[in-house]
Amino acid sequence: MSLSNDQAMNVARVLTEAMPYIRRFSDKTVVIKYGGNAMVDEKLKEGFARDIVLMKLVGINPVIVHGGGPQIGQLLERIGKKSEFVQGMRVTDEETMDVVEMVLGGLVNKEIVSFINRHGGRAVGLTGKDGGLIHARKLKVSRQSPEMQAPEIIDIGHVGEVASIDASVVDMLVHSDFIPVIAPIGVGEDGQAYNINADLVAGRMAEVLGAEKLILLTNTQGLLDKEGRLLTGLNSEQVNALIADGTIHGGMLPKIGCALSAVQSGVRAAHIIDGRVEHAVLVELFTDEGIGTLIRG
Repeated sequence: MSLSNDQAMNVARVLTEAMPYIRRFSDKTVVIKYGGNAMVDEKLKEGFARDIVLMKLVGINPVIVHGGGPQIGQLLERIGKKSEFVQGMRVTDEETMDVVEMVLGGLVNKEIVSFINRHGGRAVGLTGKDGGLIHARKLKVSRQSPEMQAPEIIDIGHVGEVASIDASVVDMLVHSDFIPVIAPIGVGEDGQAYNINADLVAGRMAEVLGAEKLILLTNTQGLLDKEGRLLTGLNSEQVNALIADGTIHGGMLPKIGCALSAVQSGVRAAHIIDGRVEHAVLVELFTDEGIGTLIRG
């Protein structure tokens, strides 16, 4: 079945618009935090895998860091273990950490690898334990209220933050034509495993790799102003002003924080985009308009 003239013109327009971006990003690294609906909707999962393979085929080096909070919650529920959260972070005792490693390092990671490989890519799954990739330290959480004389330190178990990243194994894979898929599990000096926020790992990974772009997939359009309108091109000063006036708050704060840190550390641009949109990554990379919120240093 042949294309109509309008369809053919649209295909030609899309390819022509994409060409300068393909040229510009050739041999550049793009770190993508993969999470939200894009990880659970079957059609979106297939589309994401194809998009990643296409990026690699045109000479871009994608590096994927994935989350998996809902999947962890589902398995904990199935084994009868109640999830508990403090300041949005899952309290992670040893038994919960075993589940986290099983889900992130096993089920979720290998599913993403399988999808990409099925569409012609060469993906390799990693956790932060592999090759000493992610060195972690225990995250300290404190709580303060007016009646307290000093902040209360809360132990939330095996929840960590990035101490350092040795990206040599990722660099080797990228330059050997593989696509790294990384689960955000780090290891401490004591050999303990730690669950780390995937946005934070993606941001630090982009910094260490000297990535051209950091792309964070979310379940929102991007960053919205107080009237619910999408904010597009922002610099560091504008972002800090939006944090100060309360426009950026709650769950968006860590995403914005890691995006800001990345662009201030040499990453050319960070994008917060809607993972519920089909082919969101390609639209952001290869079109003049893009989607979501762009942050520059």
